[in-house]
Amino acid sequence: MTIDRIILAFAGIVILVSVILAYTTGNQLWLLLTGFVGLNLLQSAFTGFCPLALILKKLGNAVNFEN
Repeated sequence: MTIDRIILAFAGIVILVSVILAYTTGNQLWLLLTGFVGLNLLQSAFTGFCPLALILKKLGNAVNFEN
């Protein structure tokens, strides 16, 4: 799995979990997390900077990434 796919999977999981938490708890503040992830994906598309990618690259020796 490439770093790009890991980032997309992680973002999708965080968005789904935050929406489920907002629905089940009734606390709409969880939707701020959804907005944050969405904005981070958007800025990453334009700038190429992604904090999760930096973390995954530093863990590159511990995690086996295939190209």
